Amino acid sequence: MSTAPTTGATAPPVPAAAPAGPTWAQRAQTGLTRNPLLVLLVVMVVALQVSTGSALAWPNLRGVLLDAAVIAVVAVPSAVLVICGYIDLSVGSTLALGGVVAGKVMAGGDGNPVVAVVLAVALGALVGLVNGVLSTHLGLSSFIVTLGSLTAVRGAAQLVSPLPVNTFGDAFGFLGVGTLAGVPLAVWLAVVALVVAGVVLTCTPVGRHVYAIGVNREAAFLSGVSVRRVPLVVFVLSGAAAAFAGVVTVARLNSAPAGQLGLGFELQVLTAVLLGGVALTGGEGGMFGVAIGVLFLGVLRNGLTLLDVTTFWQSVASGLALVAAIALARGTHAVRRRLEAAAAARAADGPPDAAQP
Repeated sequence: MSTAPTTGATAPPVPAAAPAGPTWAQRAQTGLTRNPLLVLLVVMVVALQVSTGSALAWPNLRGVLLDAAVIAVVAVPSAVLVICGYIDLSVGSTLALGGVVAGKVMAGGDGNPVVAVVLAVALGALVGLVNGVLSTHLGLSSFIVTLGSLTAVRGAAQLVSPLPVNTFGDAFGFLGVGTLAGVPLAVWLAVVALVVAGVVLTCTPVGRHVYAIGVNREAAFLSGVSVRRVPLVVFVLSGAAAAFAGVVTVARLNSAPAGQLGLGFELQVLTAVLLGGVALTGGEGGMFGVAIGVLFLGVLRNGLTLLDVTTFWQSVASGLALVAAIALARGTHAVRRRLEAAAAARAADGPPDAAQP
């Protein structure tokens, strides 16, 4: 038996149309705003390949990646420190100390590589611990503390070995020139450091604490965040990473000149970190941007070498890159704020009302 339709039944309401997702142009604009350096990196690589014909050759790329890897290993904890609102200017001198100590242990090729690496890294961690205690527990400016350490640790490295040491043996040299699946070992280590740090910053409570300390230290403290312990641990990691980078460097050079090793390295690291979008005021940045900043700096220096630019002009370019990094960070931050404000205003207005039948 069929049932007749009820007279006067109302039609079911028409569901509101789902808001349209971002268009391709909007996504591209967001990507360029968040990672403008990536576009500049691609343009620079293409320009260098066209002008030199050898920028993308594997022997050249291998050298670029190896140089960038040493910077990246130190840039990872340095970036986390800057996000926390601190800075470490002693990484170049700590690199020299770690390299010289490892070189002294291995001089003549008779030492134990494991002992050399462990001792160097332990001394680097000790330098980081001193910097961290003075900066976090005693409340001294990390800029002043690590600036003093830059000179003091350099002097300690020269006291350990006034003259360069060399001839370290093949086992130790593998750290600097050895490969795994055709890729330098140092590059694998840098990739692991970047990935682990990225996961920690984005997927763990420790990462949220790092950003909270950088944004507002007092608010983080009131929320139960350990505003002293977290940056102290990062200071220790920064010192240990710098010393390990020194080990890799002397293993690659097969020499450990205390007076020249790591000179200006702290500026290279800071430039790469700032180029990668880490805000010097703290609370902003990520490991993907740091990786792009490290690669950009490495390609820039290599490109100037391929173009036969003198070392003096290379220093000028590196200094200008540091200034450009700060300007780019400020400009990108301002543009992103405007885009976020515009998106918030559009969301507040809501989707237009569906036309009534």
